Amino acid sequence: MVASHAHDPAWLDAFAAAVDRYRAGNSLARTMRAWGGSQAEAARLFGVSRQAVGKWLRNGPPVERAIALADLAAATDLLLHYLKPDRIPAVVRRPVPALGGLSLTDLLTRGDTAALLDACRDMFAFERVST
Repeated sequence: MVASHAHDPAWLDAFAAAVDRYRAGNSLARTMRAWGGSQAEAARLFGVSRQAVGKWLRNGPPVERAIALADLAAATDLLLHYLKPDRIPAVVRRPVPALGGLSLTDLLTRGDTAALLDACRDMFAFERVST
């Protein structure tokens, strides 16, 4: 299919954009599954409607959400790497003393995905643990 359009840069650009949107939507769906959240909960956490989240899942999220969703996907990757999947929903909802009693979902609700990613990195910074 792509080979037949190799001479059409506009088609190739549109195809690449569609693939990027699909991957971004898949990343959000993967995060929602890992965090044990529904579409309605994701909407609450992002401060948007359930329909908006559905649109993001189908068509990819809006560009202005790209950095936040990349941070969230990276944090989810860490959680999936170091924790059993069935533990993640409880971990992301549990208040963390190092975060002033906030949970990872609280950080997401505040829109502070950079702090969320930093918190996940800190959780698994085993090199700082003394023996």
